[in-house]
Amino acid sequence: MVLKIEKMFFHKKTILASCFVVFGLLIGAIPISSFPTAEISNGLIHAKIYLPDAQKGYYRAARFDWSGVIADLTYNGHHYYGEWFTKHNPIIHDAITGPVEDFDPLGYEEAKVGDPFVKIGIGVLAKPDEAHYAIITPYKILDPGVWQIKKHADRITFKQEVKKTKYAYTYQKKVRLVKNKPVLELSHVLKNNGTAVIETEVYNHNFLVLDKQPTGPDFLVEVPFALSLEGQEEGDIAKIEHNQIHFTRKLAPRENVHYRSLKGFGNRADDYCIKVENRRTAAGVRIRGNQPISKLVFWSSSTTVCPEPYIKIKIKPGETFRWKISYEYYTLNASNKAKR
Repeated sequence: MVLKIEKMFFHKKTILASCFVVFGLLIGAIPISSFPTAEISNGLIHAKIYLPDAQKGYYRAARFDWSGVIADLTYNGHHYYGEWFTKHNPIIHDAITGPVEDFDPLGYEEAKVGDPFVKIGIGVLAKPDEAHYAIITPYKILDPGVWQIKKHADRITFKQEVKKTKYAYTYQKKVRLVKNKPVLELSHVLKNNGTAVIETEVYNHNFLVLDKQPTGPDFLVEVPFALSLEGQEEGDIAKIEHNQIHFTRKLAPRENVHYRSLKGFGNRADDYCIKVENRRTAAGVRIRGNQPISKLVFWSSSTTVCPEPYIKIKIKPGETFRWKISYEYYTLNASNKAKR
């Protein structure tokens, strides 16, 4: 099945804080079934995915890539993603679920007020009277490009084409469930169709919501290298022990842990291997990338655990860059659970 979403344009940007509150209350009452979705399965994993739509989509904000937003994913009776916030609003920058990606903007600093800049996976946006880019700003979307969606039983491919800018590109993301394995793959292809070099960093926020469990001592985060904070304060909610992050207590609402720059990884793709487990429900996931980590951030609230690995991208005009992230879902046995 092929779906094609032609160019659609947003209205003027002036959005007052009071409007956000009222609109958020209205949207919060809308069921998931009201938004465009698709479902895929390989017999082991079942996933529900929101589809990009500039008028009716679950996520229409200006921060995260619109493709591959996973509403829910189940494996062996466990749920891995879901809403981690209390109210949903499609134009709030972080009202989104699943393993979603955020690209640094292209051309923001050089643009004048009102001029366009580009966010891959979103499209062409207008620069407001703000000197520096900020993830929370509700930028006006001038052109969301053209989206094509191809759905099969076990995979779905999103393709976005953005033209009429020196940062013109074709971006493809395939969400695939591997045959006979509890594995989800995100495969990306980004082609530079413009006249300027595309140079950006992209990270996956990995909004993990394992069985809707509150963030606390039942969670464990592990990487294959010794972690260090290098001058940042560790705080009293979580602690780093060699290659692991442990929580010392449950997080209260509005509390969070935020390590802005974790160190210890090298210049090899093998270090892009992050494990997150919940020892109470026995749900686990191993995240692997095929590119070296350029930066590693960790953020967690009381409802979600988010390792955020970055990679660097540099593409000359006419060239293409490819990368892949895989998610292996598993359950812990009794001995694994006993270690905590």
